[in-house]
Amino acid sequence: MNIQITKIKDTKKKVSTALLFSESTQIPAGLLQRNEAAYLNNKLDKEEEEIVVHSYPNISFFQKISGDLSRAAKLEKARSAGGKLFKHLKAEGIKSVQLLNFCDPELMSVFVEGILLASYSFTKYFTKKEEYGLKQIFVNDVTTTDKQLQDLAAIAEAVFVARDLVNEPLSTLSAVKLASEISKCGDKADFDVEVFNHQKIKSLKMGGLLAVNKGSIDPPTFSVLEWKPKNARNKKPIVLVGKGIVYDTGGLSLKPTPNSMDYMKSDMGGAAAAIGALYALAKIKSPIHVIGLIPATDNRPDGNAYVPGDVITMFDGTTVEIKNTDAEGRLILADALSYAKKFDPELVIDLATLTGSAAVLSGSAGAAIMGNSPENIQRLKEIGDLTHERLIELPLWDDFKKPLKSPIADLNNLGTREGQTMIAGKFLEHFTAYPWIHLDIAGPAFIFEDEAYRPKGGTGIGTRLLVNFINSMT
Repeated sequence: MNIQITKIKDTKKKVSTALLFSESTQIPAGLLQRNEAAYLNNKLDKEEEEIVVHSYPNISFFQKISGDLSRAAKLEKARSAGGKLFKHLKAEGIKSVQLLNFCDPELMSVFVEGILLASYSFTKYFTKKEEYGLKQIFVNDVTTTDKQLQDLAAIAEAVFVARDLVNEPLSTLSAVKLASEISKCGDKADFDVEVFNHQKIKSLKMGGLLAVNKGSIDPPTFSVLEWKPKNARNKKPIVLVGKGIVYDTGGLSLKPTPNSMDYMKSDMGGAAAAIGALYALAKIKSPIHVIGLIPATDNRPDGNAYVPGDVITMFDGTTVEIKNTDAEGRLILADALSYAKKFDPELVIDLATLTGSAAVLSGSAGAAIMGNSPENIQRLKEIGDLTHERLIELPLWDDFKKPLKSPIADLNNLGTREGQTMIAGKFLEHFTAYPWIHLDIAGPAFIFEDEAYRPKGGTGIGTRLLVNFINSMT
């Protein structure tokens, strides 16, 4: 990201201007020419809330945010306004803009955040790259600190890391390459990375990860990321576990291609979010000790692939009958969740594009959350509302454990079609012995149309949510 963010005390002349307001009386006199002001007032009389006034070569952008809205709604309106503003600036080729805020003080930072998040593009494989790039944002606001602006830029950069990883095709992002990219992120943000190779994974007897990998021509990896600041606030670490299926054909339980396998490069969206969160936490020098675990492989139908009917032995010794090779994410997550016990964690949060039923439940509007830590679930839901990475809480009733029974092993990996999102969560719960939360991000991890500040493709969902949640812990 090459956008420079600078605080200013006085309004600049001959620079594009964008402002948030709740009442028309707040708009500074003299900001517009008489005819421009008349145009603005005409639009306001028609109760329009987003207005653009063109004053070549600049624009003036106005976003009304009603004081009657909830806090979360105001934040999202300001964030979305930032996304819309960026599109206007790009359309006109404008390289710098100054921001004013006459609404709640906290709206300025999310206004900036929306601009930054909207500026993402994945152009690596175009022969002709787009030339536009916003160069400078001037922030005219006494309440927003330099540290807040620096942190916003770092978090946006981390979201871009996550989006890039999700958008990369398997041809350039195998499990081994993912581990290499994680190591590069560690070097850049100054957190520690250890990568377990195939032999190490075999020696640890991670049966879930090994089984899913049997159909691949590429070896699996298991990456351990750690951000451990001096004098960390927490005595026990927070552990993030991300599903790293870099491509999912469904294995021998082959997926259909249209609207399914064709975007399964995104099946490592959970891993991307966890990596992005570690990256951001290290960049902003969070006082919280955090560990990330990324089991990674692709899931393919080679001649030696695991098959329905197989029985595998997991890292913790649990035996699992395979009913469907497309229920592979829970197998690699289970090994990682068992491995997490060695850290005696304060809390473990796993993220995964785990079930299609979660996507049916919420579409791209939110993710599913479940677990055994009610206070942390409630706090995550509250932060999800404020970051607009919203969460729908689902139960983990014992009813969802019954379909996981097997006549020949401790568990089966599928259960029934009905209640599948919760059944998958119940499967994962078996491998936990600590406070734990599961996030099924299958719906919002990859989108097919632009949504305000989220360009189509990988969204990086979960990164901002986790950073805000973890950094708020005491």
